[in-house]
Amino acid sequence: MLKRTVLYDVYKNYDGVKLIDFGGWELPVNFEKGIIGEHMAVRENAGLFDVSHMGEITVEGDTSEEFINYLVTNDVSAMHDNQCMYSPMCYPDGGVVDDLLVYRYSTGKYLLVVNASNVDKDFSWISKENEWIKKASEKPVLENISGRMSQIAFQGPKAESYMKELVSPEVADIEFFHFRDDLKIDGKKAIISRTGYTGEDGFEIYLANEDAADVWNYLLNATKDRGVLPCGLGARDTLRFESKLPLYGHELTKDISPLEANLSYFVKLDKKDFCGKAALAAQKEHGIPRTLRGCEMVDKGVPRAGYTVHLNGKEIGFVTSGTKSPILNKFLGLVLIKRGTGLKIGDEIEVNINGKMKKAKLVKTPFFKNTKQTQQ
Repeated sequence: MLKRTVLYDVYKNYDGVKLIDFGGWELPVNFEKGIIGEHMAVRENAGLFDVSHMGEITVEGDTSEEFINYLVTNDVSAMHDNQCMYSPMCYPDGGVVDDLLVYRYSTGKYLLVVNASNVDKDFSWISKENEWIKKASEKPVLENISGRMSQIAFQGPKAESYMKELVSPEVADIEFFHFRDDLKIDGKKAIISRTGYTGEDGFEIYLANEDAADVWNYLLNATKDRGVLPCGLGARDTLRFESKLPLYGHELTKDISPLEANLSYFVKLDKKDFCGKAALAAQKEHGIPRTLRGCEMVDKGVPRAGYTVHLNGKEIGFVTSGTKSPILNKFLGLVLIKRGTGLKIGDEIEVNINGKMKKAKLVKTPFFKNTKQTQQ
């Protein structure tokens, strides 16, 4: 039986809702306005997403910072209280366990937000399988609280103005990749962070399960007449794709390192030892074998994940993600290809689409960029 979030009963009978199996969860791929309508609402106004299937793991104790800094490739010691940080988490060979968000309350208290399909795997890796936890004499207290937490994403250029009106003017003081846990939404306690997975400004709202339906209805009922839409997984994927935000299982896997995915900004090789450091340092020293690039189809066709990529008759890689961009009205793909091919922006490659070689050209990424946001 498929798992359901506590918000399922709220939107299961919405007009036009289409529910799908997403990694064992029954979730909406789109609502009445469809993927394109929802995508454009988030680019131009705001949209509300149920992302309660995501996982949350708490880490507490005196060794928390040291432990998390070993687990992830980014430098947690550089964080300050109420800051969020994005990071891959690697195996010793440099492959990726998952990519996640680290929320720091203090050096002794953190919240890790992990991908839904990886919750059990991640918690097992974090709590008992990595080398640090096996050898540590003083271990932090770890708890998987995913079953008690719901998460709502409120994303789009007008999200701040709505949140100022409906929550508190103080939400405007939350900086990008920071959070607060001292504000209430419709009287309900919440963690509100200024993060997202759309390339737009916006907020992630973490709530106790029993409060999620009330907050969802409160936010949507107050804004739907102004064009805010409930949004599904379809728009979430097209939005993150246009902004070149990686999706675990596509741009990052146990077989694709963060350096190959062009995420070297989040790999701090100059920090103290971390899991995968030796492998990633060797990869950088001896030559990162592959690179993630963007392409635009020249011939008609959709470059779907897994399709092979060719140059001069030779296979050089594969598509990690591909779709038609709603905002650009172009068929685009992210491709993981061999380095050393000499390819540059504007050069042509071929994508094998259903046995036929279709021309594409390399283009700059991200395909869409919101200049208000900065890389964290």
